[in-house]
Amino acid sequence: MNHHFPLPQGGELVLHRYPRFTDHGLQAWEAADEYLIQQLATQEWDSSAPLVIVNDAFGALTLALHRYRPCTLLDSRVSELALEHNARDNHISADWQCLNSLEEWPQAPGLVLLKLPKINAMLEHQLAALSRVMGPATRIIAGAKARDVHSSTLKLFERYIGPTHTSLAWKKARLIFAEPDMGKVPSPAPEVQCWPLEGTDFTIHNLANVFSRGSLDVGARFMLDHIPGNRPDRIIDLGCGNGVLGLMALARNPQARVTFVDESYMAVASARLNVSHNLPDALARSQFMVNNCLEGMGPDEADLVLCNPPFHQQQAITDHIAWQMFVDSKRVLRRGGELLLVANRHLDYHQKLKRLFGNQRVVASNRKFVILKAIKNT
Repeated sequence: MNHHFPLPQGGELVLHRYPRFTDHGLQAWEAADEYLIQQLATQEWDSSAPLVIVNDAFGALTLALHRYRPCTLLDSRVSELALEHNARDNHISADWQCLNSLEEWPQAPGLVLLKLPKINAMLEHQLAALSRVMGPATRIIAGAKARDVHSSTLKLFERYIGPTHTSLAWKKARLIFAEPDMGKVPSPAPEVQCWPLEGTDFTIHNLANVFSRGSLDVGARFMLDHIPGNRPDRIIDLGCGNGVLGLMALARNPQARVTFVDESYMAVASARLNVSHNLPDALARSQFMVNNCLEGMGPDEADLVLCNPPFHQQQAITDHIAWQMFVDSKRVLRRGGELLLVANRHLDYHQKLKRLFGNQRVVASNRKFVILKAIKNT
């Protein structure tokens, strides 16, 4: 796998996904990153004003343009760690500002480089934020795989920013150019999406970048019926998303403490919002953590880990995140502690759990999903 990202002015960066030992042959940048960097050689922009880089998954844009001291906006703790590690590998000092998705953008940027996020609601959230800070001289260029740039995408840019056009495709990537229309009224942040959780009195709140934002995903729905009750456990909702599994664990286990963990700032904020709104008295039994899986947590810190693992990183399908979740879960569980997970049947996590824990059993299954339990015996 090529780890050498070419720079137009000469030289290259060595870039890896994070964690590095789980690269699995996946490249740490896209053709759209190269296209954006090349495009800047033909663009004029006010380099004395802030350079804002949005959704730079593994640091390619930030490191290539580090001399401008950019402001990098991310919703992902994994992306933050990738940027830190790739900077160290390339002997680049961290002279940029890193903001998470819940923080305010800098005013009147000279240039905004935006990689299209996977979720359309997140793009709307980011374009609305940009509409509130852009100035008449702000240059705005977005990049993505050509297949991900639709007429509806361009309409969002026109709605929030102003006149929009696209580049020709290059290496199956395309750029979007938007010109600020200062006659537009700046857009407030889109409303938090809410829906009732069937069979309960709960209302689930979802910020823009939460997986399955519009409804309960079918895997989580299946898992809810199998969350144990009346246990005084230390429970972790790993990869919590909006926190629906941990919320149910709090409700069914009034003596338990639940830690909600996700690599997305918006996911953890959604989980906190859902506990605050639905079970305010349980906040004292709740902890919320933005983290790369269970990094930094020691042994014997949990009795039960609940997990609905993803099988993708950014746009790439991969099982390495699930494997890291399983390994971390075994480390933090006490002896006799349990990992309870839901997954698509075809992913065949049975063998992975048996190899790691030495045991596993099927708790429940249906046509599409399986719920598995593994116990830490050693």
